[in-house]
Amino acid sequence: MRRRLLAVLLALPLVACGDEAARAPFADSRPPPSLAERFQPPPGWAWGYVRVGDGPVQRYGVSAPRRAPRGQLLILPGYGESAEGWFETARDLNARGYTVWILERQGQGGSERASRWRDLGHVASFSPDVTATRAMAKAVIRPTGRVPFVVLGHGDGGLVALRALEEGLQADRAILSSASFDVADLPRPKAQFVRLARWARGLKLGFLRYPGQGGWKRDGLDGFTARLTHDRTRGAVQPAWALANPDLRMGAPSLAWYAAFYDAVDATGRDLKRVATPVLMLDAGEDIKALAAPRTAVCAALPRCTAVDFPTARHALHLEADPVRDRWLKAVDDALRARRGPTTSQALNDEGPDAF
Repeated sequence: MRRRLLAVLLALPLVACGDEAARAPFADSRPPPSLAERFQPPPGWAWGYVRVGDGPVQRYGVSAPRRAPRGQLLILPGYGESAEGWFETARDLNARGYTVWILERQGQGGSERASRWRDLGHVASFSPDVTATRAMAKAVIRPTGRVPFVVLGHGDGGLVALRALEEGLQADRAILSSASFDVADLPRPKAQFVRLARWARGLKLGFLRYPGQGGWKRDGLDGFTARLTHDRTRGAVQPAWALANPDLRMGAPSLAWYAAFYDAVDATGRDLKRVATPVLMLDAGEDIKALAAPRTAVCAALPRCTAVDFPTARHALHLEADPVRDRWLKAVDDALRARRGPTTSQALNDEGPDAF
C-alpha cells in the first residue's frame, strides 16, 4: 500500500508537467508537405507573445512590406482559426504596402490553453481577448498616426474588435468580416442553450462540450465541405496546417465558451453608441455560421457604419474564390487608404459601387 501511494505521489508532478506542457503557447509551426508557396509564411514573418497581467499568453505574428508601410492592419481571427490560415491574405496585403499583424485568440492557434485538452476552445470570458487587443495596439504595434491603423475582426473576432473599440481601442477604422453576433448552428433553441451554458459555467462544468459536439478529427470537414468557402484549395489550408501541427488542432468549443460569447454580445449591444470609429461591415450572403439579422441591427445602431454585401459568398470571405476574394481585398485596401468614413449606414451589394 505504501509503495502504491508513493508511486501516485511521484506521478503527480509528472501529470502537472504534462498539463503545463499541453497548455503552453506554441511558436513556430511546421509547413504542411506540398503546400503551395502562397499559403506559406510571408517573407520576414515573425512570431511573438503578448500577455496582460494574469491573463493567458496569446501568440501573434507580423510581416511587413518591402518598402515603407502605408498602413497597419491588426487581424483578429474567428473561432478555430490560427494565423497560418491567414498567410495568403497577409502576403497579398504586404504586396499592397501594408504591415499585417495577426493576434490569435485566447485558447486557439498557438496561444496558451485554459484546458489540457488542446483542441478544446475553452474560455470563461472574452474580456482577456478584448484587453489583449487593446494592449497589442498600444504596447506592441504603437500606431504613430503617420499611416492608418485598422483592426479587422473575422467571425466572432469581429465581436472582440467591436468590444475593444467600445473600451477605448484607438483605430482609424474597423473592418468586421462576416462578423458573428449570434450563432446560426446552435444544437438546441438559443434561450435554452444559453441558460445551459451559463449554468454549466457557474457549476465549474463549463469545460465540457455539449453532447454530440466533439474534438478535432483527422477526417473532419474542411472549409469547402463545411460550406465556409466555394474555393476547394483554400478550404483545405487550415486543416492542412492542423494535420501537420497537432498544437493547432481545434474541435468544438466548450459550454463556457458559448456563455462567454453571449456575455460579450450582450455587453457590446449596450455600448454601440460609444463607437466613434468608422466601421465597415463585409457580409457574406451565403453565410451559414453567423446570422445576418444581428449584423444588420448592429450596423444600424453604430454611429458610423457601412455594410457591403457579397451575395454569392460564404462565411470565410478571406478564403473565397478569386472573383469574391478580390473584391473583398479591394474593400480592405480601400479601408486602409481612407482616413475618414461615412457617417450613415448604407447597404451595397458586390455588384455595386465601391464603398469608399
